[in-house]
Amino acid sequence: MTQSIPVSDIATVTDLLNAYKAGQLSFVGLVLTETDLSGIDLKGADLSYADFSGSDLTGANLRGVDLSYGNLSEANLTNTDLRGAMLIGTNLRTAVMVGTQLKSADYDPQETQFPKGFDPLQAELKADR
Repeated sequence: MTQSIPVSDIATVTDLLNAYKAGQLSFVGLVLTETDLSGIDLKGADLSYADFSGSDLTGANLRGVDLSYGNLSEANLTNTDLRGAMLIGTNLRTAVMVGTQLKSADYDPQETQFPKGFDPLQAELKADR
């Protein structure tokens, strides 16, 4: 069985990738703000309550991740794969979402915050209520 690294001990992209490659999927409350995470593959990880504000997630594979109540304000999500992700209560208000794949991602119409003018239905998201 894999020994999990406490999220509080993950301070760099390398720490995160090493833990993920070792089989760890739970990164609840992780804080990596203003970090270059472009192209990262964290498919299926639990990133609920994580703070990636101001980070570059361009081209990242975040398919099926749980980003519930996470902070992605001012994050660059250009061409990021978020298909099937959980975006319940997620702050995406000032995120760059050009070419972001969101099909079948779950969101809460009352709690999830999108950029001004963003249409969740057009992006094929699924409302959870």
